[in-house]
Formats: sequence, structure tokens, C-alpha cells
Amino acid sequence: MTMPGSFEVTQRQAAYLNVWMNKVSRSFAIVVPWLEEPLNHLLATAYLLCRVADNIEDSTQPFAWKEQRFREFQGLLADPAHAGAVLSGWNAQSWPGLTRDERAAMGPGRGLPLWRIYALIPDEPRAIIRHWVSSLAEGMRQIEDPGQAPSMVSRNGARLLANVGDYNGYCYFVAGTVGHMATELVIQHYGLADDVAVQLRANCEACGRGLQKTNIVKDYAKDLSRGISYLPDEWLREADYAPLSLDGAPVAWKKKVIDDVMDELRDATDYVLALPYSAVGYRTASLLCLLPAYQTILLAAERQNELFTSDHQVKISRPTMARCLQNARDLASDNEAIVLYGRRVERAVGAAFEAGVQGSQTVLVPG
Repeated sequence: MTMPGSFEVTQRQAAYLNVWMNKVSRSFAIVVPWLEEPLNHLLATAYLLCRVADNIEDSTQPFAWKEQRFREFQGLLADPAHAGAVLSGWNAQSWPGLTRDERAAMGPGRGLPLWRIYALIPDEPRAIIRHWVSSLAEGMRQIEDPGQAPSMVSRNGARLLANVGDYNGYCYFVAGTVGHMATELVIQHYGLADDVAVQLRANCEACGRGLQKTNIVKDYAKDLSRGISYLPDEWLREADYAPLSLDGAPVAWKKKVIDDVMDELRDATDYVLALPYSAVGYRTASLLCLLPAYQTILLAAERQNELFTSDHQVKISRPTMARCLQNARDLASDNEAIVLYGRRVERAVGAAFEAGVQGSQTVLVPG
């Protein structure tokens, strides 16, 4: 089934979405092709709009400047007909902190085609995208506003989220909202029953938060080099702020961080299990997000001695990613095997911490 209204993109527009998805997120670019049309184009468009909001947040301009850009962005979500004028104004602005490709996406030459595609989307799915991308952008604005939550504090020259509530709030704004948006589009696309929709909505935030927290662990050292730590001050205080100097952390503290991610991934697994087998494209795509996250956290557990040190490196190999791709195909129509996969990873993570394992990553094959 497909959603109400007609949405088709030209070959040139499809190529544009594909090129820019690969520029901003190769991992998500791998996922999107598994989705049926037009869901693939809807989610690619929505994701690229989220990246526009990311670019505003990532710029090192002051808060007042960002606040104005966020207002303009919200205006374009409501009425993309003004994109030419707004992007021309953005093109005249300085965007410190962004890469060349990111800056190009903010100007009319590279950015305008995205807003034209967005304008073609039928009313119902466009309303879904507008609502959740708007929520994401508002959350990012709040993060930049020192007077609103999520709150950030400064420690040892780095900005930190203040407490666990702020940590979860940040992950909701930047990723939980995306989980909601994808879920609403999927419910509409497949015409899912009300009881299925209720189950999906119950765990869709955990999907987004789980993937975001996985990235926070993976990219901890890189983020710290930019002067930011998304792990909360409340937790870092327990480790005497050693991770802020990349001096490591107690094993129990590392396990606490990993266990929190595993809790989210467990709920994300329940999300996939609730999807009907008929939604084969989205089930496969969801597993292509979930399985690499599991393997990344397992790798973090096995390299626990390096975590939060100058040797912090948590990136799964290409062969592991290839195995995740094959496993996603194999598991798409087998809920029992998905459950088994998650349990095996969970046991392996626990065993790694109990044994203090330090070595190469383990690739788990269901069966």
C-alpha cells in the first residue's frame, strides 16, 4: 500500500537525493535504497532537511545568529515557495565550522533542489515531515539557548550536557524525533493497523535514541576534539572527569555507559519485531540501522581498555558492515532469529566486561 496523494520524483531529482545522501551520511545512504517507492524518496528528503538544521546548529556563529536562521528554516518548512530568496540570503552569510559540502547545501545552487522536492510532497506526508523536522529544529535551537533545556555546562574547556535528563532530551530532539517521523510515514505508507501503530509509536523514540547514543560512544574522542562531550556532566563527575582528558575511566563507569545504550537497543529491537512481515523494505532498512549499532557497542565492550583514552577508536570494519548487510537480509522475515541475535550480542557484551576482553571484534551470525 502507498500513502494518499501522488509523489514521484524525476530521475534527476532521484540522482540529487542519492548524491547528497552519500555526501552527508553513507550509512543512511545504504539504508534508503531498501525502501519501496515513494517511501525511499520521502525519507531521503526528510533526512536531508534534518541535515540543514544540523548545519545551522554546527555553525560556530553566535546564538542570536543561529536563532534567526532557525526562524527562517521553520518558515521554509511551512512554505517552501520562499526557498530561493531565503537560500540566497544564506549564501551571503558566513558559515564557519561547516565543510565545503555543508556550506553548499545552504545556498541556492545545491540547496534549492531539495526544497523543490519537498514542495512536491502531498499534504499528508509533508505535514508529518514538517511537524517532526520542526520539532528537531526547535530542539536544536533550545540546545543553543542557555536559558532552556537541554542544559549544557562547561568543564575543562569542553561543553557538556548537564545531566542524564539533558542527555536523553538531546537524543530525543536530534534522533527520537526522526524515529517518530519515519514511523508516521511508514504507518501511512503501508496502511498499518491501529494496534501495530500503537506498538511502533511506543518504541520509535528508543530507535532514534539508541542509534544516537551509539554514535556518541563511537565518536566520543572526535567530538571532544571539537570541544564538546554529549555524555552528561552528571556521569563524568563520577569518573572524576578523566574521560575529558582522554585518561580513561573505571570499568564500571564504562559499563554503565554501554548498558544505557543496550537498554535503548533492546527497545529498538522490539520496534522491529512489531513491524509486519509485509513491510519487508522497512524491516530490512531498520535492521540495517540496528545490527551495526549492536556490533559497534559489542566492539566498544571488547575494546574497553581503550575507551575514553587517546586510543579511543570504535568503528566496525567493512567486513563486519558487510556481514550486517547480509544478516539484515536474512533476518528480515524471521523475528525469532532477530531476538536470538540481540540476546547473543547482549551476552557477548556482558562476557566482555566480565573477562576484561581486549581484542578484535566478534561478528555474530544468527542460527
